[in-house]
Amino acid sequence: MRLVFGLVLLVGIGLAGTAVYLARDFIGQQQAQLAEAERAKQAIVPVVDVYVVNKQMRYGQRLTIDDVKRVRWPESAIPEGAFFKEEDLFPDGKEVQRSILRTMEIDEAVLAAKVTGPGESAGVSSRLTAGMRAFAIKTDVTSGVSGFLRPGDRVDIYWTGKAQNRGVTKLIDANIRLIAINQSADEDRNDTVVARTVTVEVNPRQVAALAQAQSTGRLSLSLVGADDVLVSDAVEIDQSDLLGIEEEVVVEAPKEKICTVRRRKGEEIVQVQIPCTN
Repeated sequence: MRLVFGLVLLVGIGLAGTAVYLARDFIGQQQAQLAEAERAKQAIVPVVDVYVVNKQMRYGQRLTIDDVKRVRWPESAIPEGAFFKEEDLFPDGKEVQRSILRTMEIDEAVLAAKVTGPGESAGVSSRLTAGMRAFAIKTDVTSGVSGFLRPGDRVDIYWTGKAQNRGVTKLIDANIRLIAINQSADEDRNDTVVARTVTVEVNPRQVAALAQAQSTGRLSLSLVGADDVLVSDAVEIDQSDLLGIEEEVVVEAPKEKICTVRRRKGEEIVQVQIPCTN
């Protein structure tokens, strides 16, 4: 009898141990699943619909509704100028299309900076900021920084001419944006072109100043670095500054004061020098 009782006790203890082990394993699996679900929940990023191009689009092409599609885009990484609704991209209807200003690759977001306004062509007028004007400057290999200029670059403009009967070169405008080279406003051109004419974006007062400068002397351009945020200070160099010639200042010595009186000598009147009293 005692043997049976002991055997039952051992079996019970074994079953209890097995149950505890299975329960602990089950609870561990549940906790792991809950932790995984929590990590997946935290990894979920809010998204919104954004318009992208469904093929490569190049400068000057017309953007139609068939060239775009909507995709889910992380809300925290939406580029500035993106379009979310069809009425924003084509506010005047699908027939009033935009033009491409910068090359866009497939699945690239359509940005306001890369397309014209509705109905506009990809010309110079579409590049102008509100209130600004386009002004053309004649250039050559030397004055136009050879073939290194492209639309979108910034330049300093120097004037060389005569001022007060002396030759002088002066910085008249700094950090001016180029919007066209010759007859092209395409910023994606990589071929080297010697600029014969560059078109700059300036305000009306600068237009008058550049017109006057171009008619009275010679304009030269100096390319500003892409990451350069400094604006050049006033610069003016003449021939003396260039050659390091110091001007001689002639100071006249004060003339000695001479005092005279008139005296009659016979029939003749003569001047006689006398000491000056004051």
